[in-house]
Amino acid sequence: MGNATIREIKPEDNEQVAKVIRKVFEDMGVPKVGTAYEDKALEDMYSTYNVPRAAYFVVEHEGKIIGCAGVAQLQNYDGNVCELQKMYFLEEARGKGIGAMMISICLEKAKEFGFEQCYLETMPYMEAAQKLYKKNGFDYIDAPLGNTGHYSCPVWMLKQL
Repeated sequence: MGNATIREIKPEDNEQVAKVIRKVFEDMGVPKVGTAYEDKALEDMYSTYNVPRAAYFVVEHEGKIIGCAGVAQLQNYDGNVCELQKMYFLEEARGKGIGAMMISICLEKAKEFGFEQCYLETMPYMEAAQKLYKKNGFDYIDAPLGNTGHYSCPVWMLKQL
């Protein structure tokens, strides 16, 4: 994966990004209801993140998108908190350090935007992801922040920026 590139999303990436996210959900048996799988944003991720204080990145390898993640203001929450959102990688991208690079890029962008904390939601059986989040300074919290609409994601984590 030495020639993989992390870059900001472009409008022409929308279809591939949606396919990557849905493929990961299907591969990992993630519920399709109450998760990002059914988000309307999946059809036009470029426009979703082409707003103030939001950014979305893709990992491209040999012309194919193999991973993605972004940051944006946490929905339905009053604090200065962003959310690490829709971070998914195809199997061929996992275990190669790309996730750590992606988190670093997203958190750096969140700091540039002036956010004070970063929140995320995940699934209990996504243990490798949780290990990566912990390694990058995220701690478990007891209840969700805001209301993302992802009621099927019962693991919540938060990091001070």
